[in-house]
Amino acid sequence: MNAPAHIIVVEDEAAIAVAVVYALQAEGWQVEHLGLGSQALVRLQAGGVDLVVLDVGLPDISGLEVCRQLRRFSQIPVLFLTARNEEVDRVLGLELGGDDYLGKPFSPRELVARVRARLRRPVLQSDEMQQWQVVGQLQIDRQARRVRYGRQLLELTRYEYLLLQALAQRPGAILSRAQLMDRIWDAASDSADRTVDTHIKTLRGKLRSAGADEQMIRTHRGLGYALEG
Repeated sequence: MNAPAHIIVVEDEAAIAVAVVYALQAEGWQVEHLGLGSQALVRLQAGGVDLVVLDVGLPDISGLEVCRQLRRFSQIPVLFLTARNEEVDRVLGLELGGDDYLGKPFSPRELVARVRARLRRPVLQSDEMQQWQVVGQLQIDRQARRVRYGRQLLELTRYEYLLLQALAQRPGAILSRAQLMDRIWDAASDSADRTVDTHIKTLRGKLRSAGADEQMIRTHRGLGYALEG
């Protein structure tokens, strides 16, 4: 029987911390609570943690900075909690290596569901971290031009791979069709929109067959596409 997951909750608001810890412990997980980002970094370097629930607005250093430093030595999942729910904050959190984002106030049931989903996803070991770029459950080996979703290796065409790589350079950022054409295709095409759209469609299909959400590559009408974590 597998040992229960060990979760660190980094939250300085006592009432929220109590509710989060209670909800997670009710699922049988082991939970530690810390109130400062500096404490969290020391604890995380000691290892033995499966996931971090991390408040953005900590009193000493921000949760975003904690995540940035954490990604230097670990790829364990990070679920951000914040009272600031603007898109710029969500995007910044994802770009710094966060896996998910939950705005306050939130439902304990939704929190538990998101934690459970993240715990099911594989975490790369330290010797793989230099080889693979990780965006949620998506993993890209830039040297060998390989892509995995979870533990499944995807068979992508050249242009499918290059599209995914371009979007993965800044998860959450929107790239227009023109930008994708400039970065991937050798020459401009009169049917640029249709070319990009067709390859996005086939790429989505392959990701979906591996278990990815339909909206992992999100369409922003009139703007372009973005890769979600």
